Amino acid sequence: MSSESEARSPLDDSEVEESFREELEEDDEPKVCQVCGDKATGYHFNAMTCEGCKGFFRRAMKGPAKFRCPFQNNCLITKSNRRQCQFCRLQKCLSIGMLKELIMSDEAVEKRRMLIRRKKMAEDPAVLSDHQESLIQELLEAHRKTFDTTFSDCQFRPLDRDQNPMSEYSLKNSCSQNSPNLMGPVELRKPVESSLPQGSSSSSFSNCQEAEKSSKREKAFTTLPHITDLSTYMMQNVINYAKILKPFRALTIEDQISLLKGAMFEMVQMRFNMTFNENTGIWECGPLNYCMDDAARAGFQPHLLDPLMKFHYTLRRLHLDEKEYVLMQTISLFSPDRTGVTQHGAVDKYQELLACTLKIYIESKRTGPEKYLLFPKIMACLTEMRTMNEEYNKQVLQIQDIQPEVSPLMLEIVSQHS
Repeated sequence: MSSESEARSPLDDSEVEESFREELEEDDEPKVCQVCGDKATGYHFNAMTCEGCKGFFRRAMKGPAKFRCPFQNNCLITKSNRRQCQFCRLQKCLSIGMLKELIMSDEAVEKRRMLIRRKKMAEDPAVLSDHQESLIQELLEAHRKTFDTTFSDCQFRPLDRDQNPMSEYSLKNSCSQNSPNLMGPVELRKPVESSLPQGSSSSSFSNCQEAEKSSKREKAFTTLPHITDLSTYMMQNVINYAKILKPFRALTIEDQISLLKGAMFEMVQMRFNMTFNENTGIWECGPLNYCMDDAARAGFQPHLLDPLMKFHYTLRRLHLDEKEYVLMQTISLFSPDRTGVTQHGAVDKYQELLACTLKIYIESKRTGPEKYLLFPKIMACLTEMRTMNEEYNKQVLQIQDIQPEVSPLMLEIVSQHS
């Protein structure tokens, strides 16, 4: 080798290769692998070789195997026979000056790859395309037309909190700590069975059940009329939102219904989350303030309310902006695996576009390292919502059986799982 090559400072393979590629741009003369004669791609481990011999040398030096020549230790290594004798091929690598010391450890390779990725991300920041910008604006306008966070146009039946006995949820998770004026008096009832005398007949037990059921109808869920009006209002707004979207209108009526039924509970809760105060645990809907006990007084049970409350805290603490909320809601709407959906391809394609848009929006608009975890956290919240969907449908039907005041729209939405 020339004195210039011998004086070369020990550089790692990638740096030398990058330098060599720059030289190739200035010199069109083909380079030949000094091991096997194949076309060389650069200097690897201090010698000009092809990619094949480069990989062979790295594996040979890092592996425990010891090679033996089946012939006379002087095989001629060519492109066609280089795999026939590993011993002589390795000796040729060493003889042309390839150095084991220049082989990077697996940890060093991974660290270098991470640095390259970070450098590339810094040089090429995520940027929304014109189509994605237009998509976000379209969704945002549709959202603002169909959701008023001040609830200024709402006309609901009064929210009666005074006469309704506190539920099991109220006892465990009373919001009176944060807003005592929202709570009514505490009243506990024993289960029907505990008040029966020993030896009671099945008919008397049945009569007691009917009496208890009648009593529940009279005063069990005093906030139900208001909560029904509120829920129906929110559902109508979600329907109006979906009807504005061109990709939604392009689907069959049957698929539109299936998507709305599947996503309704999730989208309503995500919209409610935009009004949630994480410091007080109160939903501040303009002149209307709600705590979770209002839902309990409407008949909903802890099996739903406990994870739902946790969800609202989790999502609100992500501090999403309006555009992120809207994209999240629409991803939920366009879920191809909802029961009854037939146009899976069209729905899946649009959901993928929404998800990519949300991811790029976060990367381009957010700052700080936490932005790289925000997208997966949002997707985890969507998954968590789906686990509560079935329980919500189940409890709505149970409430309707005890106190038939659930609106026809609510019943139609939950009928998918009935």
